[in-house]
Amino acid sequence: MPHSVRHEPTPLEIVKDNNMEGKLLGKWAVITGSSSATGIEIVRALAATGLRLILPVPNQAKAIVTLGDAYNPNRMEFVTIDHASLDSVREAAKHIISKTERICLLVCNEAVTPSPDLQLTQDGFEMQFATNHLSHFLLFQLLKPELLAASRPRFQSRVIMVACQEHRRHGLNERGNYNFEKGEYDIAIAYAQSKTANIYMANEIERRYGTRGLHALSTNSGRIISGEFQQDGGQSLHPNPQLETGGKSCAQGTSTTIWGAIGREWEGKGGKNLSHCTDALSGDSEEDMPSTTCAEHTNNPAEEARLWEDSLDMIGLLDDQ
Repeated sequence: MPHSVRHEPTPLEIVKDNNMEGKLLGKWAVITGSSSATGIEIVRALAATGLRLILPVPNQAKAIVTLGDAYNPNRMEFVTIDHASLDSVREAAKHIISKTERICLLVCNEAVTPSPDLQLTQDGFEMQFATNHLSHFLLFQLLKPELLAASRPRFQSRVIMVACQEHRRHGLNERGNYNFEKGEYDIAIAYAQSKTANIYMANEIERRYGTRGLHALSTNSGRIISGEFQQDGGQSLHPNPQLETGGKSCAQGTSTTIWGAIGREWEGKGGKNLSHCTDALSGDSEEDMPSTTCAEHTNNPAEEARLWEDSLDMIGLLDDQ
């Protein structure tokens, strides 16, 4: 059930409140960004459901150290991935598929934070758009048969796209300008575009595959305040002091993701943006960021379809619908 912003539960409390402890034994989930500060909390909570977890990470040895006591070698397996390389994503997907033909849950949590200068990946895409969106879009496309195959009436397959409130700052750039080909690079717009893309991807997955038992939700973590953010690969990311008002712990910041991933309220549902463990309503300004709102541009079927079509072209796949 929804919780207020002030009394947001921990991820493990979400699992207990939904009576999901040990209820997903025998099922598989894939979690990206699992050795980030938020990823550790996601791993810990989903492990409590009995899920077997596949964790794509850039460096397995570092990930084991970072996960600490959240790591259970009997229930977790690593796959090497570099989210800035589409070839690496393809190789990771092959390894994941070799481990299981059925995946009931994909949590897309990996992200890079804003860079002051325009950086392009080896594939020629703007770093944040490529890492935060395109890598997950490709991973979803490659794992889609396994997600569809795993869906069952009691637990239909889910994709969780972890966005953030910074999506409110900007929607998508125009076609042909995703990588700032036509204008000056702006770090805030670049990050916001990638997070809007996460939400659009979830909405379009629901539109295309919801009737086939594959659902998708996007989540806003809110402002997570900690000593430092630990991203996959060991990069330390310090939060912006101007964003500390209304900040959450890492555990609180992942509660909404867990609610979307295993919450009974979302069984057989999708196409929603969740914030602070509630269905986010539209809000108009950046001042609304700490609240349970999402930007009005996050519900735009035409833009969602445009991004889907363009993303397929960028990763070199044909639409199979």
